[in-house]
Amino acid sequence: MKLFIIIGAINAFLSVALGAFGAHGLEGKVEPKYLETWKTGVTYQMFHATGILIIGVLLGKLPATSLLNWSGWLMLIGIILFSGSLYALTLTKISILGAITPLGGVSFLAAWVLVIIAAVKYL
Repeated sequence: MKLFIIIGAINAFLSVALGAFGAHGLEGKVEPKYLETWKTGVTYQMFHATGILIIGVLLGKLPATSLLNWSGWLMLIGIILFSGSLYALTLTKISILGAITPLGGVSFLAAWVLVIIAAVKYL
């Protein structure tokens, strides 16, 4: 419980910091399409930071379940793969990095399915 709340809060903090960096530090330095790519990474990082925080709270309220634990870790993996690849793509313009992004998306989807299953089972 505590670990996921900390991980979620760290990712929310990083999302705000990276969003500010993108808006102020990258403006005029990268093409507008890459700024949009950066914003997508920031948005998904914040959504899933919030998801990880929710998982931390649920772990304190529901019986211990690996469904929620796996969901939290998959959201973190998704942030690293999805948002991380978009940040790297923006900074390097190495287009092959975009091939990693869908793996993060699949991690996000799997994480949310596990939350749904846990909710059906325990709520």
